[in-house]
Amino acid sequence: MAVSRRRLIGSLAAGSALAAVAPTDLVAALRGTAYAASPPGDVVGKVSVGYQGWFSCPGDGAPIGGWWHWSRDRFQSPSPANTTIVSWPDMREYARGYTTAYPTLGNGQPAQLFSSYDEQTVDTHFRWMREHGCDTAALQRFNPFGDEGPTRDAMTVKVRGAAERHGRKFYIMYDVTGWTAMQSQIKEDWLNRMSAHTASPAYARQNGRPVVCVWGFGFNDDGRPFAPAACLDVVNWFKAQGCYVIGGVPTYWRQGVNDSRPGFSEVYHAFHMLSPWMVGRTGTLDGLDWFHTNVNVPDLADCAAHGIDYQPCVMPGDLSAGHRRHGDFYWRHLYNMTRLGAQGLYVSMFDEFNEGNQIAKTSETQATTPAGAGIRALDEDGVACSADYYLRITADGGRMFKGQLALTPVRPTPPVVGGGPAPGGDLAAGRPTSASSQNGAFAAGNAVDTDPNSYWESTNGAFPQWWQVDLGAAHAVTRIVLAVPAGWEARTQTLTVQGSTDGATFRALAGPAGVRFDPATGNTATLTVPSATARHVRVTVTANTAWPAAQLARVGVYAATGTPTPPTPPGGLTVTGRTSTSVSLAWTASTDADGVTGYQVRRDGQTVASVPGTSATVGGLTPRTAYTFTVVAVDGAGTLSAPSSAVSVTTDPAPGTDLARGRPVTESSHVQTYGCANTVDGDADTYWESAGNAFPQWVRVDLGTVVPVGQVVLRLPPAAAWQRRTQTVAVEVSPDGTTWSTPVAPAGRVFDPATGNRVTLAVPPTPGRYVRIRVTGNTGWPAAQLSQLEVYAA
Repeated sequence: MAVSRRRLIGSLAAGSALAAVAPTDLVAALRGTAYAASPPGDVVGKVSVGYQGWFSCPGDGAPIGGWWHWSRDRFQSPSPANTTIVSWPDMREYARGYTTAYPTLGNGQPAQLFSSYDEQTVDTHFRWMREHGCDTAALQRFNPFGDEGPTRDAMTVKVRGAAERHGRKFYIMYDVTGWTAMQSQIKEDWLNRMSAHTASPAYARQNGRPVVCVWGFGFNDDGRPFAPAACLDVVNWFKAQGCYVIGGVPTYWRQGVNDSRPGFSEVYHAFHMLSPWMVGRTGTLDGLDWFHTNVNVPDLADCAAHGIDYQPCVMPGDLSAGHRRHGDFYWRHLYNMTRLGAQGLYVSMFDEFNEGNQIAKTSETQATTPAGAGIRALDEDGVACSADYYLRITADGGRMFKGQLALTPVRPTPPVVGGGPAPGGDLAAGRPTSASSQNGAFAAGNAVDTDPNSYWESTNGAFPQWWQVDLGAAHAVTRIVLAVPAGWEARTQTLTVQGSTDGATFRALAGPAGVRFDPATGNTATLTVPSATARHVRVTVTANTAWPAAQLARVGVYAATGTPTPPTPPGGLTVTGRTSTSVSLAWTASTDADGVTGYQVRRDGQTVASVPGTSATVGGLTPRTAYTFTVVAVDGAGTLSAPSSAVSVTTDPAPGTDLARGRPVTESSHVQTYGCANTVDGDADTYWESAGNAFPQWVRVDLGTVVPVGQVVLRLPPAAAWQRRTQTVAVEVSPDGTTWSTPVAPAGRVFDPATGNRVTLAVPPTPGRYVRIRVTGNTGWPAAQLSQLEVYAA
């Protein structure tokens, strides 16, 4: 198979043929015409994420069969020798896992992977998108005329359903890699398969047009050999279909150098939006800054000069290559593209475990990663990170991009919410160490790095020897995991484990005893100790049957939950008030031995307020929008409680908002094409007309939530042709669609073209979700007639 963009590594900035330029001069030169970015839509002003959805496992029902994209030979189980991935997913929220041939996880559990073909997997991913501000998913679509076509077709249906359920948008992103008949087949695929999905309310639109992306035109490699004319034909064809077309283009598209072939300028400038690729271009903060100044700034200026929207990639960094810097790399990229003024952001990628660029929940520590497989967990540089950390950074970065957080180069997102280590994680990983001695390069820090083959070794022939780690805070230690490299022969080391809160006074936690390290069990030994509070843990070795020195490749330290005992969850969370832009909450206090110091209010999983007491008001909300809130308590040690029970609430509509506009509507009857939907479409010239000579007739609108109804406005078309008439009308209101009241009694209502054929009815404030207009007479026609039904809150 031709190399895809997942493996396309372009020139680094230092070796680029692109010379550095003065960006302000270039911006001035390129802004030959005034340019206004497209208005906010489903990609402009939004955070889009690349979604592969391409993982399959035997038994999941996918037509393609096998371990698709998990292993090189998909008909053999993934293992260290047969794999395509470099990162391991956090599997705790998937309903089903598939056992692989990888070694068991560090905690002894089987090494399982998810299938994207499982409906629950897609639903889980889109829930994460909703909870963390990922607005739009770009569903990758490769040549659908090959063996993966039926599976990709089915995945589109699953993605559509998940997007609709979770209020996300999605669009089709064609990757033309290796697609030799692309020019004709991409059109056939769109017309016969994919265009049907644009009928979904979840399908992304920009400037009123369905969005489609074509990734790969102009790349300088054998996998995309298409000539400029063929590419331009495809772009213009999609535009002729009424689509808003995004181009996934090379990094150096503007110059036609490095990863871009020359001669494609006309193709690039034909797109509505450009999204240059960045994965593999740099792994350093300085590199990101270089690209910002020398590539992104002039890119944006060129787009502005040609009336093109700009959607640069932002990437978390390759976890397997150590690029991430516990979130600082990702934040710098988000910050640089926000201060740049980009029209949209494209996160590369959501679920790309093949290249380690995923933001989806990832294994936190070696305890949930296959033992000895050399796969880095999120704590790879010694900083504990929760599985959802890069989703949380995405949420905060998205808020900064949208102006909801101040622009800042300093990452505001903590690696673990509330501070401290990831729950259940190795407390010793990456922490400061010391030792009584070391032999050559075999330093104490080797026992807390992520390399199972590096180790600490003491001076030879000089027992006793000790090794020590500072956990950074006191924890209720309950378990110690010790190991030597898996390939070593068996040995027994006689050792004692001690703990201390101050680094001076130690007490025994385990031993002295002979501890057996056997390659048959991975050369790993686990010591369970009575729960004891310790910040400093020391291992003292007095003998070794295989070598005259102390030897440790790993020392893992675990507490009962990885953190001190948490507070009790807050209770009785209730809504005490709401407006169109705020919600007030109250709850009962939590208890904790360390004392509760405050509470965090979370909206849809994100912390939006921190307060010392048991009430809070959350502002900055959108009118007439549903929100879900929980509250967690924080104790004196910074430990978080479990969340309270959730409450859901819909904010009030903004004053003056027509609550009926676009809402579901039903009727007693209609004639010809004059259906009831015309009454809520905002068009005064379309209208509902009931069956003739069959009074009474009615039309009913569902407002979606109970509101205090205060006014109803009824309209007929304003044209003079609609002569003056009187309709006998009553207003009925119901909270549930079953029990009705009549706050406005039947009476003759005069519709006069001289006053715009408008009737305004004051309604005594009446709580209701459903409003029904009952018509029992009309002096101008023997049927009920309304062009608009408007409902306003009291």
